[in-house]
Amino acid sequence: MHSELIEIRTGSEETVVDLTHRIERFLSDCDAGDGLLNVFVPHATAGIAVIETGAGSDSDLLEQLRELLPADDRWRHRHGSSGHGRDHVLPAFVPPSTTVPVIDGRPALGTWQSICLVDTNIDNPTRSVRLTLLPG
Repeated sequence: MHSELIEIRTGSEETVVDLTHRIERFLSDCDAGDGLLNVFVPHATAGIAVIETGAGSDSDLLEQLRELLPADDRWRHRHGSSGHGRDHVLPAFVPPSTTVPVIDGRPALGTWQSICLVDTNIDNPTRSVRLTLLPG
């Protein structure tokens, strides 16, 4: 088993960060063959999504999350910036982890798929992501 904790700077705005190149580097450093890759964000206010990026899907995702989980004062969880309670509900919709097959040292993603960190929490500008390879 190989595992690494990487740090991602998300800044002070809602964001979708493509992790695919960092993951490919991790797999290369591990000299991965076949196996399973688990990507986990150990935060209560962020998630991991497998989506297309660069063609508007990442912006569409954030827009839909804003509609579904408005940043207002309806939330019982009330610390941090206004509407921060919604960030604590996010992982129920965008889970904190995903597992992807690895074949010949590469994530077995579809043509347009990327593995992304989804972060709506503007109060926490730095995130950790745990990459764990379970060799086959």
